[in-house]
Formats: sequence, structure tokens, C-alpha cells
Amino acid sequence: MLKNMKKKWLFTPGPTPIPPEALLAMAQPIDYHRSEDTVALIKDVLEKLKHVFQTENDVLFLTSSGTGGMEGAVANLLSRGDKVIVIRSGKFGERWGDICTAFGVEIIPIDVTYGNSVDPQAVETLLVEHPDVKAVYATLCETSTGVLHDIEALARLTRVRPTLLIVDAVSGLGADDLQMDNWGVDVVVSCAQKGLMTPPGLSIVALNQRAWEAVERSDLPKYYFDFRKAYETGLQGSVPYTPAVTLLTALQCALNRICEEGIRRTIARHSRLAAATRSAVKALGLSLFAVSPANTVTSIRLPEAVDGKAFINLMLGEYGITYAGGQSQLSGKIVRIAHLGWMNENDVIVAISAFERGLVEIGCDIPLGAGVTAAQEVFRVLKY
Repeated sequence: MLKNMKKKWLFTPGPTPIPPEALLAMAQPIDYHRSEDTVALIKDVLEKLKHVFQTENDVLFLTSSGTGGMEGAVANLLSRGDKVIVIRSGKFGERWGDICTAFGVEIIPIDVTYGNSVDPQAVETLLVEHPDVKAVYATLCETSTGVLHDIEALARLTRVRPTLLIVDAVSGLGADDLQMDNWGVDVVVSCAQKGLMTPPGLSIVALNQRAWEAVERSDLPKYYFDFRKAYETGLQGSVPYTPAVTLLTALQCALNRICEEGIRRTIARHSRLAAATRSAVKALGLSLFAVSPANTVTSIRLPEAVDGKAFINLMLGEYGITYAGGQSQLSGKIVRIAHLGWMNENDVIVAISAFERGLVEIGCDIPLGAGVTAAQEVFRVLKY
């Protein structure tokens, strides 16, 4: 394909495509971060984020990647000598453990085989054995494997105990259902560059009253990621340190889209896109890697003869298509196709048709066109 005629298509679980009005907003002259316009911007963004988090609790943001929010959810909620349960089913569950260890917190890990979701019974067993556990750290969508965890079931276990449930919804927010208030989730951490359709650089955290009580007790060191400072200044439409104003203008545009669609319909849209993608994969004779797949991203087992890294490079170099590969022990073994954020059914058709053609080009014996046909049938039957 001629280089000057190649279009780029992004199908990674972050960053994700950005709506044009958000891109254009970032091209406008920047405002002073203490101006009245920026005060109004911050207040509007924080209010609209409540709709996405499905909460009446206050939301705060930090100028960082999602990992900054995760670090803050350790440093602000725990104290020296605390003990926590960490669900490790992939790279991002493992990250919770790494952060806790860095702060000297004792972790009780639940190691889940990659591709599987955690059994809530295993969590309950540890909660009974260790009643002094202060928190359970979990992920909504384990992005590295495409697995969805049953956060509602975990919340039923923690909300009747003096144990916080702290959830990494960095990739899953807005794609997979997470009813913070209705389920009784104490802390939700997310970021801007995935379901919220904004460039990287903002982490977002929502806390309920139980969580804020833990913040008041916390004695771990924190400075830049101090939730109290972020919350108190946020009430005034301000921030403790210079924010990424241009990213906030883009986030406001993206939130306008989500609020107009409505978060329940946004989640339904993602569910439909995921269902079509999974159907396409099966129609090609391939298998899903995740036992309980998320709406965020579909992870696909590649045939043993396929070099996953070479396939990813082929798709980008020849077709301008960017998929995500596997991480760590899954490197070269799976492909992850995201259907996240500013996506509709036509995007999925492009992702599947290119995937089919790439597999055929490297010599895989698959029924060319079967995946697209299966996806189209899902779209025909499953209305949005």
C-alpha cells in the first residue's frame, strides 16, 4: 500500500481514538489555570465524571497516567503495618501488588491463572482467615488478558466488613458496567486515555465516605498524589498544582458525548461491539483467551505457528492497523483487539476484515470473510 494513501486505525485498549471536537479543543489557545474559565471547566468536568462513575460521590483528578491514581489509592488509604488482599490475574493486578510492596504494605496475593477471573469464594475465604485486612485491590477489566472480574460479587463481600474494595477501572470504565454506589464499591480509579477518549495524562479517582475515613487515618507518605489536597481544591474549581488544561478541555468534549448518549447506553454499545468481535473470532475457528471476556478488549489465541509480534508489525506496516499484542508470558501468543471509547460497528468491521486478511497473508487457513459475516449478523440481530 502506498505510504501517502495509508490510513491509520487504532484498536488498542489505550490510548484510543479521540473525537474530532476534542482534538480541535486542544488546538485552541491555552487558558491560565487559575482563570474563571478554567474554574468553570474543572467544575463541569468533575460533575460530569460522576455520571460516568455512576456515583453521587465526589470525584478528583490528578495530572498523571492511571498508575498515578493507583499509587494514590495506596498511599492515601493505608497506613504502616496494614495488610491487604491483592487479586493478581495479569500485569495490572500485579501492579497493585508492586505499589503496595513499594509502600511497605503487607500483601496477601490471590494468584489467578492468566485468562481466568477471580473466584469470589477465594476472596471470601481469605477475608474470613484474615479479618484484619484493610482492603481488597481488584481490577474491573484485566487489560493484559481481556478478563472481566465480578466486581459486584466482590462488593457484596466487602461492604458488610470493615474492608475497602478498591478497583482499577483504568481501561474498563464506560465499557464494562461498574455501579459504584449501587454495588457499594469504595474506590474506583480510572484515567482519560481509554473509555474517556482523551489523550494520556489524567488519572481520575472516586471515593465514598468509608474511603474518605480511611484517608483521614492514613499515615503513609504522600505529596503530589495527596487526595485531600486534590479534593479540597477541586471543590473550588482548582487544583493544588498546575493541571493539564488542554487535556481537561478535551475531556470535557468527550464527557459531553458520553453524557448525551447516557452511560447505560454507552455500556450497551460496548457490549454489542464486544459480542460482534467475539462472534467473528469464533467464526474464524480461533478461540478467545479470556474465559470471562470484558467489553473493553477481545484477546485472541493465535495459532501456534503464528509469530504474534511479527503479525502485529505486519498489520501496522502494511495496513496501518494497530492491534495490541500480549504482555509478559503472553508476548507473541495473543492479539488484543479493543473496541473502546469512540468506536461503532463500522470500526469493528474494519478491525475484523483486516485481521482476516492479515492471517491469510501469513499463511493461516481460515475461512476468509467468515468473521465479518458473523459480526454483521450480531449487529443485525442485537440492536443498540
